[in-house]
Amino acid sequence: MRRVVRDDTRGVGMSRRRLLISLLLAAMGPPAAVAEDNPLLGTWRLKSFVREVAGAGERYNQMGEHPDGYISYAADGRMFAFFVSDDQPRPPAEPTDEERIKLHKAMLAYGGTYKLSPGKVVHHIDIEWDGRRLGTDQTRFYTIEGDKLVLKTEPNKSPIDGREGVGILTFERTKPPP
Repeated sequence: MRRVVRDDTRGVGMSRRRLLISLLLAAMGPPAAVAEDNPLLGTWRLKSFVREVAGAGERYNQMGEHPDGYISYAADGRMFAFFVSDDQPRPPAEPTDEERIKLHKAMLAYGGTYKLSPGKVVHHIDIEWDGRRLGTDQTRFYTIEGDKLVLKTEPNKSPIDGREGVGILTFERTKPPP
């Protein structure tokens, strides 16, 4: 009589392979956010930056009538913001020291990670144009209507002019290039 011996090593190899794949997927972390899970995902162009002064009811355009810039939220949990004033100097050549000061005062830029919850996003700043807010958490309250995003800051001192109040920034979602 012939005896049949089953080769179970194939099953063991498959189990090891499944375990290895599971461990690799777990090490990669959660899957990237999709637009349905993250309404901020993508790049937004700055349309206005209004400052509301605390207790005064005064509102003014923090970076002029027509500021420019972007804020972008990536699926990997990182973000950046870069804004310039509408009166930013445009030196025709290498800027002078005086022009560099004006250029610096006419911008605002930072980046880091972000944490999203309904109606609120917290930016954890790990790089910034002037270093004053490095390592801090900056809370923004958001609303989205179609392709319009409005971010409102918590009460703070303006990084531009030092006055207490809140910033109200309006953005439009950018479209992919044709």
